[in-house]
Parts: sequence; structure tokens; C-alpha cells
Amino acid sequence: MNECTPILDTGLRGASVASTRISDVNGKLGKLIYRGYLVADLAQKSSYEEIIFLLLRERLPQKDELAELRAELNEKRKLPREIFAAMEALPRDTPPMDVLQAMVPLLAHGDAHIKERELESSMKSAVNIIAGLCSITTAWERIRNGKDPVMPRDDLGHAGNFLYMLKGRDPLPEMVNFFDTALILHAEHSFNASTFTARQVASTRAHIYAAISAAIGSLSGELHGGANVRVMEMLKEIGSSDMIDEYIEKRLESGGLIMGLGHAVYQVDDPRALILAPMSERVGKITGDTKWYELSSEVEKRAKQAFKARKKMDIFVNVDFYSASLFYAMGIPMDLFSPVFAVSRVCGWAAHVIEEQFALAAPKPALYRPGASYIGEYCGPDECVFVPFDER
Repeated sequence: MNECTPILDTGLRGASVASTRISDVNGKLGKLIYRGYLVADLAQKSSYEEIIFLLLRERLPQKDELAELRAELNEKRKLPREIFAAMEALPRDTPPMDVLQAMVPLLAHGDAHIKERELESSMKSAVNIIAGLCSITTAWERIRNGKDPVMPRDDLGHAGNFLYMLKGRDPLPEMVNFFDTALILHAEHSFNASTFTARQVASTRAHIYAAISAAIGSLSGELHGGANVRVMEMLKEIGSSDMIDEYIEKRLESGGLIMGLGHAVYQVDDPRALILAPMSERVGKITGDTKWYELSSEVEKRAKQAFKARKKMDIFVNVDFYSASLFYAMGIPMDLFSPVFAVSRVCGWAAHVIEEQFALAAPKPALYRPGASYIGEYCGPDECVFVPFDER
């Protein structure tokens, strides 16, 4: 490799690749904004259905508009029988994220609007996917355990239906409220890996189902959607508060990470984590087991102290840290943590796909085509001479 060849393996960190009106992350101040609104306010005052409308339509809904959206979601949560048949045909040990990625393209086959390159058609397709992911995730959890899927109810909202279809029993109102808040907090986060994937695919003029299926594939990686699973695995490995210091010491000594601490953007505590933490504690009290919240809280405190003492630096908690203990306390299986992330983030993905294809600059889309720095000087400064197979 030429010594002057630039090394560009930065993961695009710090690079601005497009303009967006959807959300903003202020890492220095710890602010997350959806369409101009602080997520902390939205989490306290709105519902996930309102966030769907806000992200897709660029404004909060009126009462009749929200009622119309809820009715549409109610209808679209009732999956076509072909989707259930396809899931029934899968091996029961198929990872849930693979199931989601496989089923989203099947949703496209029942969408009469898929060939229409119009904004309103894409809006309808987005609602179809948002509703469908909720039902696919819960249906697969039951199918893989030898149970029949539970059909959605029109008297429950998105969060309530998810918990109801997952467990087959009426969820506690307080649990529904907490889950609804968790969906809001995970709904959008600017150009993260899966969102960038969705926009990249959308820029080719692929339809929204293809873009979101690709985003699910990106989210399935353990460094993205699987992060809260690794937090929960860490908590289980630690097991009790008297093992925390030993665990942290070993991780820091080996150069390892403390899962759930640190973020690519935030330079303070993630504002979403500050909302999730008390929810995790409360759900633990409702279920009679606060162990995992208490362990999380103690790991956070001691890890921050250790980083300050050993590395002379501050480290901050991110969204995955307390979502792990929250979802676990709710009885959500660990391998459904990432699908739950997808069930929430899908409205953000859809908003980005629509923005990529219909908004801001014209003409749209402008195909994403980054360059690369070739460093494969295999034959010195000259090109390699091809040697026929029989002469090698």
C-alpha cells in the first residue's frame, strides 16, 4: 500500500450524506427531536399512533385524522392468511429477525398500491408495513412455540395489541402505557445504520417493502439492534451486585466494552435512557422482581466511576442499557428485543424512505454511490498479469 494512500475506514462517522426534516440528534446537549418536537415531550404527552402520523405527515394529527389512522392500523394488523401459512412452513428455530425480513416482501404482494409511484400510495404502504410488523412478530412467537396466533382487537391500540397478541391475555393498562412510551422512544434516530440502509435502497427506486426489508437486515446485527440483548446477557453474566466490580475490572483490563454505555453520537446520557430507567424500575415492582433494574442501576454507577478513575474520562448510558431490563421485566423473550426495536423503528424507516423518494430536492432519488480508496496493490505499482488456469 502506498504510504500516501488515505485510510477512509471511518464508518462515515462525521460525514453528512443527505438533508432531512425528520429528526435531529444533538449529542452535546442530549436532545433528540422528531419533526421539531423534543422526544421527551412526545414520550410524556403523545401516543405511538400520533408519532406515526407526525413522522409520515410532518405534523401532529387532528382528532379525526388520528381516528382514521387507528382504524387503518386495526384493519392492516389482520394479516393475509398467506403470511401465516409462510410462517407455519418455517423451521421453528428460525431467528425472529430473519422471519421479519422474509415476511415484509410477502406483505407487498397484497398491496394494490405498490406499483403506484405516488406519495399517498407510499403512505398507505407504510401503514401496511407498520401494522404488519406488529402482527408478524407476535404471531411468530406463538407459532414457534406451538400455539395459534392471537388475532388483533379493534379496541386496543398498537402497543396494547402487541402485548395482547404476544401473550394472549389482556395487558395491564400501565404496561401498555410503558410499552407505548418505549415505542415512541425507539421510533426514529436520524441516520443510524438501518435508516441509512433503508434510504440507500430507496435511492435506487426500489419500493418501500424492499427498503424496509433491507433495514431489518441491518438492524439484525448485534452492533445495532442486538445491543440491548447483549446488555441483558451482561447482566445475567454478572448475576449479583457483589460481582459487578470484578466484571468491570476484567472488561476494562482486556479492552472490552461495558454494553449499554457509550454512544456514537451522544456526549451526555442518552435522553431516552433517562425515561426508560424509571419505567424499568416500575415494571419490576409491578411484576415483583426489581433485580434487573437494581443491577442495571448499580452497573451504571460503578462503571461510570471506574471509567473516571482508570481512563480519566466520562462515559454515558445509552438507550439499550435500560430497554434491556424493561423488556425483560415485561416478559418479552430476549431474541424478540430486536424485533420490538423494528416494530417501533419501522415508522421512522418509512418516513425516511418517503423523504428520500418524494421530498426535499428534485429530481428524487439521487442514487447513493459513494467512492472507495482502492488499496489492493497485489502486483506492485503495475496491474497483475493474468496466468491461464493450466499454467498456474
